[in-house]
Amino acid sequence: MKPSIANAPPEVGAALQRLRLARGLTLEDLSRIAGVSKSMLSQIEREKANPTIAITWRLANALGVAIGELLDDDQRPVETIRVLDAHETPTLPGNHAGYVLRILGPMELAGKYEWYELTLAPGGELASQAHDPGTTEHLTVLHGSMELEVGTQKKKVKLGGTARYPADQQHAIRNPGKTEGKALLVVIHR
Repeated sequence: MKPSIANAPPEVGAALQRLRLARGLTLEDLSRIAGVSKSMLSQIEREKANPTIAITWRLANALGVAIGELLDDDQRPVETIRVLDAHETPTLPGNHAGYVLRILGPMELAGKYEWYELTLAPGGELASQAHDPGTTEHLTVLHGSMELEVGTQKKKVKLGGTARYPADQQHAIRNPGKTEGKALLVVIHR
C-alpha cells in the first residue's frame, strides 16, 4: 500500500536540483562541498533515495540555505537577493584556542576564494598549517590589533591595517591585546 500524500516524506530532489543549478554547481561540485557522494546526490535528485537528516543538513549548509528550504515541496523561484541571518552563517568555534571563525563566503567558492570574520579573545590564536602552494591570505583588522607570524617573521597589524602574506607555510594570527580583536580574513587559493 502506497503512503498517502499527507504521510509521504518530502521530495527533496526537485528542491535540491533547483538550488544546485541556481548556484551554477555540478553534482561533482556539490559532492565536494557537502561531502556527499555524487551517486547519492544523483539518487536524491531523481527521488530514488531520501537523504538522512545529517545529509540534508550538510546539503543545506553547502547550498547556504535553511534546512527547511530543502524539505519544502513548493516550487518557488530562486531569490534575486539572498540574505543570511546571523544564526544561518556557519561558524567554526575554536573555543579552546580563543577564536571564532564565521564563514562569510558561499560554500560553492570554498577551495578557490574564502572569506571569514575572525574574532580572537585576548590571548587567542588561530594557528594554521601550510595551505596548498600559492595560497595567500589577506587580514584586515576591524577591532583591536593582532600579531601575525608567518614562518620566522612576526608583524603587528593595527586597527584598520591589512596584512597580505603567503599562506603556503605555517602561519598564526594572535591577539596580544587585552580586548577582543576582530578581523576579516580572505583566503585565495591558486
